[in-house]
Amino acid sequence: MKRILVLGAGQSSPSLIRYLLDNADEHDWFVTVGDLDESAAAARIDGHSRGTAIRFNVNDPEMVEAQVSQADIVVNFLAPPFQPFVARECVRREVHMVSASYRSREILELNETAQRNGVLILNEMGLDPGIDLMSAMEIIQRVRDKGGRILKFVSYGSGLPAPDSVDNPMKYVITWNPANVVGSGRNGAQYLEDGKIKMLPYHHVFKQTWPVEVDGIGTLEAYPNRDSLAYKEHFGLPYVDTMIRGTLRYPGYCETWSQMVNLGVTNEILTIPELANRSAAELVEMCLPQHANGSELRQRVANYLGINPTGHTMDQLEWLGLFDTDKPGYKGATIADAMKHHLVERMPLRADKRDMVILVHKMLVEYEGGKREKIISTFVHYGTPGGHTAMSQTVGIPAAIATKLILTNKIPLTGCQIPLHAAVYKPVMKELEGLGMSFTERTEEEESLQK
Repeated sequence: MKRILVLGAGQSSPSLIRYLLDNADEHDWFVTVGDLDESAAAARIDGHSRGTAIRFNVNDPEMVEAQVSQADIVVNFLAPPFQPFVARECVRREVHMVSASYRSREILELNETAQRNGVLILNEMGLDPGIDLMSAMEIIQRVRDKGGRILKFVSYGSGLPAPDSVDNPMKYVITWNPANVVGSGRNGAQYLEDGKIKMLPYHHVFKQTWPVEVDGIGTLEAYPNRDSLAYKEHFGLPYVDTMIRGTLRYPGYCETWSQMVNLGVTNEILTIPELANRSAAELVEMCLPQHANGSELRQRVANYLGINPTGHTMDQLEWLGLFDTDKPGYKGATIADAMKHHLVERMPLRADKRDMVILVHKMLVEYEGGKREKIISTFVHYGTPGGHTAMSQTVGIPAAIATKLILTNKIPLTGCQIPLHAAVYKPVMKELEGLGMSFTERTEEEESLQK
């Protein structure tokens, strides 16, 4: 019997765990789900005879060693900072690992040892990154097979409330780790546009936005996502003059979030003494200069940010609870931890609502003879009200399929990989399509790809 260790029972894990349990009898494997909150892990198992739940503390080296050593494969759905630690233990114990997190520099440093030990560390096996990479690679390879080449590449991804389920002023819901939402954009961004490299520091990421038309959805706004330049090499497109990966939001979101960054309430570094005994208003007060103009907190914040004190953005900040004077007993140590509390409280996905995920690829292609066309490939998938979210399905199921393929010896790879090999993306995308997760594609004459 093969043994699968799933680490993390958060919002992205339900579909992953359900898939593994549903396939356990056929493939003769057993699923152990570990989480710091054992009750959350037990809820994911839901009494299944082929699964068990344990309390798992990734900061306990002996526990990590004991659990990894008993597994044939680890599905690591812990937060990004814990990825390298678990991966190192997997490589040392010659245990494969699958993760939806980005392949970091620390992970890549394990590549040579992983290859020597015959271990596969497969990162970016979720939605974005994950399905976005695999679907793009399918298109790129098809173009190459026809003798064409990609001149411009623009790709977008997002998780949002469905249009019929928008029920808050920010038009957003928390369907994945709120820490990732609070920390979005913190590394800045860089991309290539018309042959010119553009670099944005954190405090400018959410100001550099543009409208994007999404088939069947309408106009959304995009901001650049992390380091787009790396994907020139990943996709084998050294000659493209435009390479942009962006994140989509409903219009207006980025304006508010940009001011939150400017205010400093997303700071994940500085610790706040006695955070649990403070109010949001106290924390915001800490972010203001000592002699900020204005009598009321809202007025002083607006003056500091240089925005209209009665405008839409200030209304959003107040709705988020930034001026509240109650003390909710924040957990953690930073002001970013306090913001996580507010996001979860103010923007939950309610039981009668559904979320959606969106992926869009736009590529300018040139074929022999000079013929050019624009390819637009769009993926929109909806969650089930009261059931599994679209985010859980699209992040978890690709990782689950990859786990199955590895355990059944269908992926002949070792080392620290991302899913750009045909041995990974072809079977995974085929199964996803069979599960109703498919792209629609159309072509049109050349025009600006960003629109």
